[in-house]
Amino acid sequence: MNSYPFDSILLNGRDVRIQSILSAEAIPRSDFEATTFSFISNWFSRVEYFVQHTSGSTGTPKTIAITRAQMIASAKMTEGALDLKEGYHALLCLNPAYIAGKMMLVRSFVTGMKIIAVTPSANPLMDVPTGQTIDFAALVPYQIHEIVRSVKAEYLHMIKTIIIGGAMLDVATQEKLQEFKCKFYATYGMTETISHVAFRPLNGKGASEYYTTLPGIEIQLDNRDCLVIRWNHLPDKIITNDLVEIKGTNTFKWLGRWDNVINTGGFKVIPEKIEIEVKKIFKKLAINQNFFVSSLPNQKLGNKVVLILEGSISLETLKKLKATMDQTFSGHEVPREVFSGIPFIFTENGKINRKATLNLTRRTIDSSS
Repeated sequence: MNSYPFDSILLNGRDVRIQSILSAEAIPRSDFEATTFSFISNWFSRVEYFVQHTSGSTGTPKTIAITRAQMIASAKMTEGALDLKEGYHALLCLNPAYIAGKMMLVRSFVTGMKIIAVTPSANPLMDVPTGQTIDFAALVPYQIHEIVRSVKAEYLHMIKTIIIGGAMLDVATQEKLQEFKCKFYATYGMTETISHVAFRPLNGKGASEYYTTLPGIEIQLDNRDCLVIRWNHLPDKIITNDLVEIKGTNTFKWLGRWDNVINTGGFKVIPEKIEIEVKKIFKKLAINQNFFVSSLPNQKLGNKVVLILEGSISLETLKKLKATMDQTFSGHEVPREVFSGIPFIFTENGKINRKATLNLTRRTIDSSS
């Protein structure tokens, strides 16, 4: 079977033979299982092109075709960078409808890792069979946030490597990662780059704010100070909307999104930069709501910086929050208003849909005025 050393996968606690998937004898019990079976069937049938929808990291969301060769090359880069080994157990707990889930399967096939698959959930370790070892896993921030605060947290001492992608981790969770033996890495990548092209160590002595690119990846800045990526397995350079600071030839620090930049009173403010400090303030004040920094029209400034919270907070906490922000930020970076009690809107892959949530905030303000 294409030299893959295992004849089955462990799926939601049951052993499913790959040959049964290929012959359509294996019956999926959920959409996740159906998507997993479909990709496995296509892969072992040596399908050469896979259609994937982008999230808009490089502009307008679009549909692209990713080749089998590109996916194999990406998997080999990860294998070398993380020292993955044949015989490892790899946890699939992300939907293969997206590139992150697909690439966990491809890495397993290319490296020869046993696939342990569980339906995606907030805490997928709860569904891993008792006694089952895991060596490598890919998670999104909300999953690791739940795991480190659960009864399964100690399980992280037994996992060798976990990569975390899709969004930024909150400060409190990143600090908790220091308690575990597992090596945690934040990833940088997108559908257009066939998953990640850079890693950032999150715990241990090597923890850093900077991402290091994988071998063969070249980076530079465009005239907006946004990241441009070149890889010989991609037909064209990838021009992102990510503002970064490049250090040396292969490391960079992510600053924020160019399309989120706020022009207020003639000054350019990067909301993600403010959000890093707000996360620290939230931890200090024990505020646990989702939030983001954005802007609303202002007659004097053109746009004013605002903080938008999901859910409500007490008046006392709000006063403390505003006072702390006034002390923390200077000039045009200070959020001029705080809006709470807003029901947040999320994208299909779990990220806050800033534009839609901001529009809802505007409608809420208009209806109450």
